[in-house]
Amino acid sequence: MTTHDPFELDIARHVWATRYRAPGETDIAASWRRVARAVAAVERDAAGWAEHFYGVLDGFRFLPGGRILAGAGTDKRVTLLNCFVMGALADDLEHIFDALKEGALTMQHGGGVGYDFSPLRPAGMVAHASGTIASGPVSFMRIWDAMCATMLSTGARRGAMMATLACDHPDIETFIDAKRDAAELRHFNCSVLVSDAFMRAVDMDADWPLIFAGETQRVVQARALWTRLMRAAYDTAEPGVLFVDTINRDNTLAGIETLAATNPCGEIPLPPYGACDLGSLNLAAFVRAPFESAAAFDHAALDDATRIAVRLLDDVIDASRYPLPAQAEEAHAKRRVGLGVTGLADTLAMLNLDYDSAAARDFAAGLMRRVRDAAYRTSVELAREKGAFPRFDAEAFLASGFAQRLPADIRDAVAVHGIRNSHLLAVAPAGTISLLANNVSSGIEPVFAAAAERRVLGADGRYTTHFVDDCACRLWMRLGKSGRPPAFVEARQLDPRAHLLMQAALQPYVDNAISKTINVAADLPFAQFQDLYREAHALGLKGCTVFRPNPVTGAILSDTADTATPCCGIERETD
Repeated sequence: MTTHDPFELDIARHVWATRYRAPGETDIAASWRRVARAVAAVERDAAGWAEHFYGVLDGFRFLPGGRILAGAGTDKRVTLLNCFVMGALADDLEHIFDALKEGALTMQHGGGVGYDFSPLRPAGMVAHASGTIASGPVSFMRIWDAMCATMLSTGARRGAMMATLACDHPDIETFIDAKRDAAELRHFNCSVLVSDAFMRAVDMDADWPLIFAGETQRVVQARALWTRLMRAAYDTAEPGVLFVDTINRDNTLAGIETLAATNPCGEIPLPPYGACDLGSLNLAAFVRAPFESAAAFDHAALDDATRIAVRLLDDVIDASRYPLPAQAEEAHAKRRVGLGVTGLADTLAMLNLDYDSAAARDFAAGLMRRVRDAAYRTSVELAREKGAFPRFDAEAFLASGFAQRLPADIRDAVAVHGIRNSHLLAVAPAGTISLLANNVSSGIEPVFAAAAERRVLGADGRYTTHFVDDCACRLWMRLGKSGRPPAFVEARQLDPRAHLLMQAALQPYVDNAISKTINVAADLPFAQFQDLYREAHALGLKGCTVFRPNPVTGAILSDTADTATPCCGIERETD
């Protein structure tokens, strides 16, 4: 167990003190104890499981989502679940404003929200019941944006929202161009739901009908629409792309739900009122003899941590408050969790593996496969102990695209015993919790820079800037070595395809999705930029976001050697 101060960076201590420390806690060990006891309280052997949970939290081996760290075991009226997809919108004013109220209540409890705005009629269409003329989905998104800003002014947690729109909606061009205005929809991430049919139409340079309520409103050229989407992403970093057919083919619950929206960062596609219950295994914590010729990864320890983390996240479902009864009902009916990984790039550097190499991708895929198998076996055991999730249907579950890739012994066990959780895996950005763990590389992203300046939003709503150095580089120097680790590489040194191929290597083993930003240089030619999205679809990814430095989107990280280099889009505080 940790007996010394685990914080190596001022920013790590700042993150803990301003976001996760409860009143009276003098060190992070006290926070870990609080979380472990609160979540284990739903267990029969609460004391025993509290010790197991504390053990996996200790030393930053497992990093629960920020809402769990901040809220578990406190008297705050908050949810422990990071984000929700809200109820499906209906095309009438009363329901739209009911949905707005539900979103505000959810954000008040600390949850981010996602919506599919596709059900709303396009601008200019007459509503026959009232005779009024519709203003379109983007106009209603502005109301949500204002609500989010108002919630911030009341002291609520920084809001994060996702908006999606189908690629055949008649207002798709307006949606695509909405964030070209630097003041527009600043509290939203936006993504277009791109279908396989649309991608085929782009390939064939075919016509593309824009449809609402089953009727074609007009026809555009698919390739022209695609180019417009790509140009907006090139110029402003938005919208992102969600490959909606791939998402639904892979869904283990495809027989009972259709997914059309995600949480704000895109790692969990969710049905109406679905929630993301997140946590990340810190891969760097499992490296033995880092940087040495005998450097090795402790696979057995990772297996053990995975088993405990799955149980912890499953217990969070029962320990959490829910802003709305429908959210509680959905969470308990399907028991979705999203266990992921962080620290991948630092782990590769410690093991002397170049991020952009086949060996690194094979190693990373092997780790994710191992996490998948341990997580699924644990969930089966939990089903034997506590029961399968209520909506479980063995035949439909095992027929899903993802379940068909499971090892035969796991499929057989699911058929006999059921499974506790409908979904188990998601790779989140893990930005803030990775800072908490002394700036380990976040998610599966490459390291942005060996040293950088990082803006962090404080409790007073103001940003503070901190110098941060990378965890692996800091360890290298502490070992008395000079320069940088031989396998260390910064994001700007990588070919953009290196990002894409790493995401593709892991995606087959992730039943939810992967949040990944492909950072590219400002001078990347447009043709190469849009090719990344085409290749992402061909590789079977569920989504793609590429960030190119631009004047519209701000930065929260700056390379100390070049303070004008942004690394990502709008800061989304969802972990």
